[in-house]
Amino acid sequence: MVLFSFVCDVLGYFTHNTRLFEVGFWNIFVAAIAIFVAIIFGQFEAGLAQVYPAVQPTLNFHTVMGWSLGAIVAIVTAWRFVIRNRHPHKVPPAYLGTATFLVCLVLLQVYLGSKLFWVYGLHVEPVVEAMKQRISP
Repeated sequence: MVLFSFVCDVLGYFTHNTRLFEVGFWNIFVAAIAIFVAIIFGQFEAGLAQVYPAVQPTLNFHTVMGWSLGAIVAIVTAWRFVIRNRHPHKVPPAYLGTATFLVCLVLLQVYLGSKLFWVYGLHVEPVVEAMKQRISP
């Protein structure tokens, strides 16, 4: 939703289509709510995982990034709300620059989550079974 919001705002900026700004705002608004739900479920999932020492740094960084993203998305959404109320027909370039940075953070978070699953095998049944049999690290 953050990425889609960013795309809508960029397209609205270049095409001057104000309806895209509305789509961008509502997507970032829903993303601000959804990220806290994702954080809560992520904390439960991390608590249930059998974490071995090699995974710990990546999991810790993923956790810190998740909570940081929650705060940053909430702040950016509040800023976007103010922009929407003051100037509903345009978005300043400073906001688009900040949104670009936010998209980069979201992509980094997705990378870390994918790494936890595909590289370290958290919650992957064969890895969990190997750990129970003390075959895996």
